[in-house]
Amino acid sequence: MPHRPFERKAVAVPSSRLSRLSRLGGLASSIAGAVAADAARRLARGERPRMEDLLLTPANARKLADELARMRGAAMKVGQLISMDAGDLLPPEMADILARLRAEAHHMPWVQLRRVLNQAWGAGWREKFAEFDIHPIAAASIGQVHRARDHDGRALAIKVQYPGVRASIDSDVNNVATLIRIAGLVPKTVEIAPMIAEAKRQLHEEADYQCEGARLKEFGALLADSPDFCVPALHQDLTRHNVLAMDFVAGGPIDDLEMAPQAERDRAMTLLIGLLFRELFEFRLMQTDPNFANYRYAPENGRIVLLDFGATRAFDEDFVALYRRLLRSGVEGDRAGMRDAARTIGFLAPDAPEGLERALLDMFDLSIEPLRQDAPFDFGASDLAARLRDAGMALAAHREHFTLPPMDALFLQRKFGGIYLLATRMRARVALRGLLVPHL
Repeated sequence: MPHRPFERKAVAVPSSRLSRLSRLGGLASSIAGAVAADAARRLARGERPRMEDLLLTPANARKLADELARMRGAAMKVGQLISMDAGDLLPPEMADILARLRAEAHHMPWVQLRRVLNQAWGAGWREKFAEFDIHPIAAASIGQVHRARDHDGRALAIKVQYPGVRASIDSDVNNVATLIRIAGLVPKTVEIAPMIAEAKRQLHEEADYQCEGARLKEFGALLADSPDFCVPALHQDLTRHNVLAMDFVAGGPIDDLEMAPQAERDRAMTLLIGLLFRELFEFRLMQTDPNFANYRYAPENGRIVLLDFGATRAFDEDFVALYRRLLRSGVEGDRAGMRDAARTIGFLAPDAPEGLERALLDMFDLSIEPLRQDAPFDFGASDLAARLRDAGMALAAHREHFTLPPMDALFLQRKFGGIYLLATRMRARVALRGLLVPHL
């Protein structure tokens, strides 16, 4: 499987709070100027443009995405979360452009990288390695990854956090949220407050690489006897709060399997969905970030490589028991049982109006539909995604009565959604019922 080179250019990360705030202020001014110029042009042609049409343009969305990609950290994470959680409610052009943030970021130049590593390991850190490639093989919202080789010949992957990320999380998220609200870059019907609160909490967790290293080690132990999966080994001696060192494990992007034979695609998704159920019901510990980049595939041995455990979440026994009840009721067609479980979890308030209850249960019923059949579910041929989208629009009509579910439920639903999207892209056929029933 061919390796995809990392082609984004090196751009220094603004690391002080003042410099980050000034960049967002400059972006707001740029968008305001573009809106004024566009409004003048349209008025000169005798048009009466709506403010929403002036703000929600591809050009403005591109400016926002480019600036968030330049800033990285919490600023970029907000854009990623909005594109994932509100994508269906955004104008198509803006959703497409913001979606770039899920897979792309600039990387920091060598001068800045060296400064970060000097602070983490000391000025003589190069002596620890036989080789260290200063060009990253990947970059994301809070860090970039480099290949290295130690003097024992072991291939390493070194994840280095961008400077200023941890210190700027809360202010970054607040500033971006303010920019988005003031500029009107997201429709007023989209409630971004829960996304903003989650972005802060998730970033604080993800920015502690020693905590992520502990999760990496924990998952490695849980899957030690699973030959179909590979979790890179942690190198504790090189890991710091802002540097994570692990084995480098070769593999290509999981979505490269789109062109693989049907049986290979089916096997990969069967493994990932089976792992999802094990994480929830057996481990009660789940890597909740559904980014496709967190999965790699090694075609020479068919192993799936699992990466990035910064967004790992532990679930308590009561929560897992409620989800087991919800899914069991759904599989058995017990709508009353589904309603009771949904209320106890927090999806429905006790006084929820009948219309909201019906719309939510209809959506649950649809999502569980593939779990009721013994035959493999064909993700590529099904119209279920379109029907779920329609059900979501029906649910949105009751927005004023929504209650925010607990964060555990939101994380879990996001992971389910991400795996569903990946299976759809793979056009996989998976016998879902057989994977789930042993856990019920």
